[in-house]
Amino acid sequence: MQSTAQTNPPMNLRHRFSLKRFFSGEGPEAGPVFLAQRRVYILPSKMGVYFAVMMLVMLLGAVNYNNSLAYALTFLLASIFFIAILHTYRNLLHLSIDVAKPTAVFCGETTQVPVMLDNRNHPARYAVKLQLRAQQYVSSDVAGDQWQRVNVPLKTVRRGLHDVPRLILETGFPLGIFRAWAYAQRDVQYLVYPIPDQSHSLPCEASYHLNRMGERGHGADDFAGLRNYHAGDSLRHVHWKTVARGQGMFTKQFGGDRADELWLDWDSLPQLDIEARVSRLTRWVLDASAAQANYGLRLPGTLIPPATGPAHRHQCLQALALCQVENA
Repeated sequence: MQSTAQTNPPMNLRHRFSLKRFFSGEGPEAGPVFLAQRRVYILPSKMGVYFAVMMLVMLLGAVNYNNSLAYALTFLLASIFFIAILHTYRNLLHLSIDVAKPTAVFCGETTQVPVMLDNRNHPARYAVKLQLRAQQYVSSDVAGDQWQRVNVPLKTVRRGLHDVPRLILETGFPLGIFRAWAYAQRDVQYLVYPIPDQSHSLPCEASYHLNRMGERGHGADDFAGLRNYHAGDSLRHVHWKTVARGQGMFTKQFGGDRADELWLDWDSLPQLDIEARVSRLTRWVLDASAAQANYGLRLPGTLIPPATGPAHRHQCLQALALCQVENA
């Protein structure tokens, strides 16, 4: 027990003061990130180093020539130098950051990560740069006693569900001779749909399944009458003549032995590898949704019943994005 007590403190100290932890922030956090004093870092910029060297040269010249005006100019610039430290540091201090869930996009596209900057009860912030890891940055001013939403671009490179990368906030306000920065990372994830195949439309072979209930079911063969329109009904089945006459919206009903159900099946593409199958099925989902077809999706371990609408389209694309199959 005594040896354990002697070895634990050094490990804790190494974890507490490790350079990686210092420069990488606190990691994903459950709530909004508040930039306290220990979370804002500041160092001279390249221009600030030149400025300091210039002041040193001016001081040496003033001492050499014992020139009072040179002393006054040097000390004036030095005071500006040190005051800039305070203003640059305060431009990020006590700012609260929150990150919302980005909109799902297809792989290769750029999604916008909504970042909320809460600056209530604090003065205005100017020229604050926001950047996700190795991405394009955006610059924003945040008015005093207000909060502001900023969309930060994020380029997607791989399908699936991913964590939003660490957000870097940086400022050089007011003079650019110092650089202050801070890190913020929320435990928020974003979804990336697969890349759709560009050259293959829906399969030409019959993919419809027969309804064994005969005329008791809803088919697509024979016109069986009209009923009141319900939200989510296919626009192809709307009786537009009654709409044109101002009699309201009605949906055409059909009878017959065949239900208009299109199944998109993983096993129907045995000649393709995993990513090619995912890409082809993604294209079929988009085409079936655009045609307002009643379609379902079969994947290994996943079965999505036939339906229509944006919610069903998202469910199918999400299943394809998260599809993990061992390559035989």
